Amino acid sequence: MRITILGAAAGGGFPQWNCNCSNCAGVRAGTVRARPRTQSSIFVRPDEGADGVLFNASPDILEQIRASATLQPGRRVRDTAIAGVVLMDGQIDHSTGLFMLRERGSPLPLWCTDPVHDDLAQGNPVLRVLGHFCGVQRERIALDGSTFTVPGVAGLSLRALPLQSKAAPYSPHRDAPVPGDNIGMTVTDTRSGRSLFYAPGLGEIEPAVFDAMAGADLVMVDGTFWTNDEMIRLGLSRKTARDIGHLPQSGPGGMIEWMARLPATTRKALIHINNTNPILDEDSPERAALAAAGIEVTEDRMEISL
Repeated sequence: MRITILGAAAGGGFPQWNCNCSNCAGVRAGTVRARPRTQSSIFVRPDEGADGVLFNASPDILEQIRASATLQPGRRVRDTAIAGVVLMDGQIDHSTGLFMLRERGSPLPLWCTDPVHDDLAQGNPVLRVLGHFCGVQRERIALDGSTFTVPGVAGLSLRALPLQSKAAPYSPHRDAPVPGDNIGMTVTDTRSGRSLFYAPGLGEIEPAVFDAMAGADLVMVDGTFWTNDEMIRLGLSRKTARDIGHLPQSGPGGMIEWMARLPATTRKALIHINNTNPILDEDSPERAALAAAGIEVTEDRMEISL
């Protein structure tokens, strides 16, 4: 199984267009050793050169496709290696890239949960708009632990797990979450048995979530904030990380503590990293703390083989 990190940043990317925090200002000026990142998305395929699955369609999808020849194999006049799209939630930074895929000559195969489908048909009617272009062949993601496959992608099995997080701001249940607003996904290579657990938005690690993490060879999870009060301290928000559905890395019960409980053989990585997070600075003590804990910080165009 081959995993391409198309984008590793949270909503807004890094540097964010209107942000002058120390990270964003520093990377623009060249005074902070950090790499720009686009908004989070990954592409998973069973083998090199094979078609695969796009997990989340960020607003940066066209830039990401241009930067990765894997997604544009050029076998025909119109071509793509994207056999289907799987949405982990209905957030703007994970779904509005669907607009950019509208030139398909056939309906776009799309897997999402019922709550996400409803939000993208009503609150932010991406799916209705696409109906005027290529259209969408929507497939329902069940939350009962059953597995599914994406046609055209042999050798990969997918299983969704509902997570505690937040629905998009335009969702009617933004403040009253329902199962399926946000999911994690176990992707298994059925030939080797090796697996990835992917959860770019994760507010709480419940027992079933930890079991899924502990059973995976690679865990790639929410890296949005370093501290719970990160945005408050910077004067950028009145809400904590947990208030908006993200488990911070540091502090009691944070992501670092949870990852320390995983088997020693588990490869651990963070994705969906907010522009304010000090781990983006490669010389920061926070980055050093992650390295000491054996946790990787993903970046655009990173390739992982399982």
